[in-house]
Amino acid sequence: LASTTFLKTLHTTPEKFYIEACDDGSNDVLSIDRVSTEMILTVRKDIPPHAVTRPICGIMGTIRLVAGTYLIVVTKKKKVGDLLGHAVWKAMDFDVISYKKTVLHLTDNQMQDNKAFLSMINSVLLTDGFYFATDYDLTHTLQRLANTSPEFQEMSLLERADQRFVWNGHLLREFMPQPEVRTELTHGHAANFVETEQIVQYSGGKASFVQTRGSIPFYWSQRPNLKYKPKPQISKTIDHLDGFQRHFDSQIIIYGKQVILNLIDQKGSEKQLEQAFDKMVSSLGNGMVKYIAFDFHKECSRMRWHRLQILVDMVTEMQDEYGYFLVDVDGNVLVQQEGMFRSNCMDCLDRTNVIQSLLARRSLQSQLERLGVLHMGQRIEDQSDFEKIYKNGDPQLKSAHFPTPLTGKRTQWGLVMDGWNSMIRYYKNNFSDGFRQDSIDLFLGNYSIDEADMNTPLHETKDWKFLTLPIIMVVAFSMCIICLLMAGDTWTETLAYVLFWGTASFVTAGVIIFNGREFVDAPKLVQKEKMD
Repeated sequence: LASTTFLKTLHTTPEKFYIEACDDGSNDVLSIDRVSTEMILTVRKDIPPHAVTRPICGIMGTIRLVAGTYLIVVTKKKKVGDLLGHAVWKAMDFDVISYKKTVLHLTDNQMQDNKAFLSMINSVLLTDGFYFATDYDLTHTLQRLANTSPEFQEMSLLERADQRFVWNGHLLREFMPQPEVRTELTHGHAANFVETEQIVQYSGGKASFVQTRGSIPFYWSQRPNLKYKPKPQISKTIDHLDGFQRHFDSQIIIYGKQVILNLIDQKGSEKQLEQAFDKMVSSLGNGMVKYIAFDFHKECSRMRWHRLQILVDMVTEMQDEYGYFLVDVDGNVLVQQEGMFRSNCMDCLDRTNVIQSLLARRSLQSQLERLGVLHMGQRIEDQSDFEKIYKNGDPQLKSAHFPTPLTGKRTQWGLVMDGWNSMIRYYKNNFSDGFRQDSIDLFLGNYSIDEADMNTPLHETKDWKFLTLPIIMVVAFSMCIICLLMAGDTWTETLAYVLFWGTASFVTAGVIIFNGREFVDAPKLVQKEKMD
């Protein structure tokens, strides 16, 4: 998350917003015209005395909706820690303020659409995980920051940020001196991509180990259809290799050598993706890219988590070759990371988390030895207090894959939590994912709103089956239960009623599942095409 500056005061008048920076001795004030949307720098004495004043923590940016432009500000923050001596903040609350003083110029449909779009923006803002720093660049790794030019260091945090990891980059486009053109799929961006950096600081020394995860980088989809695992579909009309090559060309430029760790199943519905991925890498013919397929579910079936060591052993030599970034107390770079492990499963969550944790743990062992935290012969797993802290990860990390620090046994609670998380994910994927995807696309600028357009994609007429079949199924199932609880005069009569209503409920459920795509919450906003 990027903020234009660390702010303290928002002054509002019917004509303008005045945003006053908290920099000591600064007299500059950002003035935003609420009619023309023009932004200029002015001074404090230009703020009208009748302006309504309120404290804010930062600017998220601006966004154009049906009713016009909105200013989004951070109204509450929480310090979550320090990174290399710099405070890191979490944005806790926001306010979305309209430039327009009224929405009476809108039709009823436009008002409803604007309300829906505002709901989307607020749903993204409520996402738990917007972080920012006012005097440190969170978007670049330690290694990249150590290899930058003096000119780069003189740039503002907003200008020099890695735009791949600035969630509000689209919202801040009006604040940029030269807004960047958003790069599309022809530049090789996968649908999902995450850079993870594990940083260690001890007695002035610093170490870093970076990994990436990303969607399988060619054109495929896995659209919800009420089934627990919808069958993936690979596009047959697009040149996959072009986007695939662009993706890895960019990864090599940024990170160096690439080792792909593909953790998906090598049988069933995922098999076609694994085979296509393997074929793509072979067709690429780039010696900087290595491909390793590891069928996570097969190898670790029946709770054989120790077999994860097979993969670790396969990549040990490469991990030792690629190394990690290490700086001594005097700021001298001792070691640089020269390659990258790019892990993926289907959704880049559970399986990917497990493998990345194992590789990060192995790197950490070496880093702590080099920094003098661990002595020769000491192992991380022997430090029980540290183990508890290190394993306290996010809920998507498969708790069942890791033994408890004290007993070495897999917990039943871990199995229960995995099942609960799976149920929640199934519900979200089928019944709320469309709204979430639309919200993200709107927030990131993948969908733009034209005020002059009277019709938006939000108005979608549902087929009769959407309402009728679920009602029939619920009624039939309820009647089946009632017949069981309130038996008839004879058992044959009861059986006949139960069979009739039971059959009706099962047949209706079958029809619903057969037409699953019509019953799920699918995205409505038109998206720019992307890989995955």
